[in-house]
Amino acid sequence: MSLKSFFAKIFAQKIYRKTQLWATNPIATQQRVFEDLIREARNTQFGLDHHFDQIKTVEDFAKNVPVRDYEGLKSYVDKVVKGEENVLWKDKPLYFAKTSGTTSGAKYIPLTKESMPFHIEAARNAILHYIHETGNADFVDGKMIFLQGSPILEEKNGVKLGRLSGIVAHFVPKYLQKNRMPSWETNCIEDWETKVNAIVEETFNENMTVISGIPSWVQMYFEKLQQKGGKPVGEIFKNFNLFIYGGVNYEPYRAKFENLIGRKVDSIELFPASEGFFAYQDSQKEKGMLLLLNSGIFYEFIKSDEFYTENPKRYTIGQVELGVNYVLILSTNAGLWGYNIGDTVQFTSLKPYRVIVSGRIKHYISAFGEHVIGKEVESALQEAIIGTDIRINEFTVAPQITPNEGLPYHEWFIEFENEPENWDAFAEALDNAMRKQNIYYDDLIVGNVLRKVVITKVAKNGFQDYMKSIGKLGGQNKIPRLSNDRKIVDLLRRV
Repeated sequence: MSLKSFFAKIFAQKIYRKTQLWATNPIATQQRVFEDLIREARNTQFGLDHHFDQIKTVEDFAKNVPVRDYEGLKSYVDKVVKGEENVLWKDKPLYFAKTSGTTSGAKYIPLTKESMPFHIEAARNAILHYIHETGNADFVDGKMIFLQGSPILEEKNGVKLGRLSGIVAHFVPKYLQKNRMPSWETNCIEDWETKVNAIVEETFNENMTVISGIPSWVQMYFEKLQQKGGKPVGEIFKNFNLFIYGGVNYEPYRAKFENLIGRKVDSIELFPASEGFFAYQDSQKEKGMLLLLNSGIFYEFIKSDEFYTENPKRYTIGQVELGVNYVLILSTNAGLWGYNIGDTVQFTSLKPYRVIVSGRIKHYISAFGEHVIGKEVESALQEAIIGTDIRINEFTVAPQITPNEGLPYHEWFIEFENEPENWDAFAEALDNAMRKQNIYYDDLIVGNVLRKVVITKVAKNGFQDYMKSIGKLGGQNKIPRLSNDRKIVDLLRRV
């Protein structure tokens, strides 16, 4: 055992004990976080507008602060972006995490001096919990790679902005700097394919022990490694035994990864977002991720099947049940209040509180981390047919993760009233419109992770026949504009 791995085990034990203090006192922990948030933001514009000085209980908070998404908070965020202080949180934020928007283009999520440390500590603590449970710390002596966005930051009215992963790259602890890959220069490469090729060259002869990233990006890296080495990744990196991931469901990729690696490796699932780091897998034996109740975030939960009713009940951590689908609502020390992030979760354990990400409150596609929503596909299609004679009866979109040949893609199943005269031109216009709608989708196209959209023509009345086949023809039933699997389109092909 090396000195570094010896001290890693001691540090892991310390962090585990520290975690247990709040994890075994969840209700008191969340109450303390709630009180701190209200006190610190009392004199902000948002706090004054919502009478924080009169809020004494969680019930008071729910009465004064409605549930909002980004659009609902946008008037306040716009003031912060313009450079105003003490709007959503005290002072100015340290950073803006730039992320994909819905109806208003890019979103600017504030990161404050109070919230930023928790993004860093959560990722670190996930690894330390793994060390504590398994006793495996040998990997700390090897090289670790975190596939992420460029750390080059812009500036907007005195506040730096960039992708969250690029911002986090500036906070890698000193004790990991020598182990961390790729080099800063390679990490700054904007073109993803060029970047991955450079990473392959840098890492090929290194002792890689930990690899982390969104599965779709990592898969591309693995495939290029295999092409270069002519053998499985597990033979190229003989000591690679830990894969850390987040952003998408790993299960559709697991079999492919094990084939690329040539053997099974341990994995740690994370639940990070620009709005906060919510959970991480704290055990290899238990299902779900430990919900981080002591990280400057006060959580509320609304049952998914009640979300669109008038005044749905907002549950706190002591009121949730196992196996129920909840919409995740956040109030944070970055200044997000009653914020609907759009994710849904289910609890797999109440002692401690562990969750799995069960999806989005709305239909979506995020098979590759792109988070495409219904309004984006509708807007893209509308843009693509402007100035043409094309008319659409119905459509739906699904990802094709495992095509028979070529790169994966988004497949559009469209029933036309008037078909395009030039199918290639229409597909190109549709793809370009989607790239404008969603920056993550654009990244995947530019990085050659996805190829451009594929259009499949649906026969006349095909959607009606499908709805009839599942007993949902007429009434209030609608075809989902998109889905994250192929259940709908596989049935659609058969009718």
